[in-house]
Amino acid sequence: MTLTAARLLAPLAAALALAACGGGGEGAEVEGAHGAAATSSSAGLPKGRVAEGEALANVKGKATGQSCIECHGADGNNPLDDSYPKLGGQYYDYLEHALQQYRSGAREHALMSQQARDLSDQQIADLAVYFGSRPSQLRDLHGAH
Repeated sequence: MTLTAARLLAPLAAALALAACGGGGEGAEVEGAHGAAATSSSAGLPKGRVAEGEALANVKGKATGQSCIECHGADGNNPLDDSYPKLGGQYYDYLEHALQQYRSGAREHALMSQQARDLSDQQIADLAVYFGSRPSQLRDLHGAH
């Protein structure tokens, strides 16, 4: 092999190796935060569905009688209480992990633990992708005084 051919093949081999390691797999193309394509769930959940997540966010939970949007606001950006987080535009895999932890009891909150207790993996994925796809009002406070 000539030196020129080796120089041309090295970047191609590196690109193929990165593509092979890039994950993805089944359920990989999920619309994520800020309109960007997101990869499959790092929480091991099925592919989230935005429309189903939106519908579920409006359903009153059995445990508290409140829906997600009643506490977090439309699009997850207008919380009922200042101590409640804004969810709109949050990383969907973070939301998945948080909901899984509320469901398992590893993370506790008087309302969220009850709300998440009966959610299926698919419902968690749907809610996370829905709120992750909403417009973001999140701010980076790094360096804020």
